[in-house]
Amino acid sequence: MNASSAAAAFERLRGSLNPSAVHAGARRPFKFFLCGDPGLVSELRAILLAGQAGDSIPADAAAVFETLGVNRNIDPTDARAVICVARSTDRGALGLERLAALQLPVLILVVDRDVTAASGPALAPGPSGVEEYVVDRLALEVLRGRFLPHLIDCCKGIEVAVGRRLPALRETVAAKLTRDAAMNALKVAGASAVIDHVPILGVVLGAFASGADMFAITGIQMTLLLNIGATYGRDPDLSAMWELLPIVGGGFGWRALARELSGFIPVGGIFIKAAIAYAGTVVVGEGGTFYYRNGRQMGVEDAARVYDEAKASAMTFAREILARFRRNNDTGPT
Repeated sequence: MNASSAAAAFERLRGSLNPSAVHAGARRPFKFFLCGDPGLVSELRAILLAGQAGDSIPADAAAVFETLGVNRNIDPTDARAVICVARSTDRGALGLERLAALQLPVLILVVDRDVTAASGPALAPGPSGVEEYVVDRLALEVLRGRFLPHLIDCCKGIEVAVGRRLPALRETVAAKLTRDAAMNALKVAGASAVIDHVPILGVVLGAFASGADMFAITGIQMTLLLNIGATYGRDPDLSAMWELLPIVGGGFGWRALARELSGFIPVGGIFIKAAIAYAGTVVVGEGGTFYYRNGRQMGVEDAARVYDEAKASAMTFAREILARFRRNNDTGPT
C-alpha cells in the first residue's frame, strides 16, 4: 500500500496513539552509579556525556552519573546499574560484595591495553548480578559492542529517557527500541497467522484477524517512531509524523507479502508472515533512526539492504522455531 493509504490508516490510528505517555517516558528519572579508577571514571563520564547541544552539559544530564565514595551515604532511588571501571591489575580490589549488596546490576568495565578484541557476557547482569566486560580502550565504537547494549538492557522502561539525556547512547537505545517493537510485531503477526490456519476458526476470525493485525502492527511501528523521535530530542507530535509516512507506508506492502506467502505455504507460512512483520518493523525503526540522526529519509538502496538483512535474520529465527515445533511433534505422546 502506498503513502496515501498509510495516511488514511494514520487517521484511523490517531486515537490509539499516546504521545503524552511517550512525553512522560522521555522525562523519567534515572541514574547510574560510577566507581573504580578515578581517571577512567572521569574518561568514561566524558564519553557518555558527549554530543550535547551547545557548549555546556545540561544539569539533568550531568546528574545521571553519581560517583560512589567509601564514606558516602548511598541513595539507590531511581538507580539502574553500577558501572565499575578498572584496569586489569585492579580486579582484586573492587569490593564486589559491597557493590552487589546494592541489588543492582553491576557492570565491571576492565581496560586492558593488551587485549586484541573486546569481550563480554552473552546477557546483561540482573539485579545483584556481576558481569565483566574487557576492552582495550575507552571509546564509543568499542563500548557499542556489548557493554552499552547491556547497559541499556538494564534500563527497561526508561530507554527513551536515557537516550534523550545522553546523546552518545541514542543509537544503542534506538536499536533496542526497534528490536523490542519488531518482536512485538512478530508475535502479533504470528498469532494472526495461526488463526488463519485453524479450520473453522480461521473462516470465522481470519478476515478480522488479518485486518486487525495490520493496524496493530502499524500502531506498534508508529509508537516506535514516536519513541525514537523522543530519544533524539524531539517532542512527541503526531502532526510532525506526516514526514515519516513513506516509512510506515512501506510496512503495509511487507505485511501484504506476508499474507500472500502464508496463504501458499501451510504452517510454514505462519513463520514467514511473522518473520516479514519483524523485518518490516526493523526497517521502520532503522529508517526513523536514520531520519532523526541525519535529518533526511533513508535512500531506497539503504532501506532495501536493511530490510533484506532483517528478513534473513527473521527467517533464520522462523526456521529454528519451525524445526523445534516439528521435533516436539515427533517426540510427543502418541
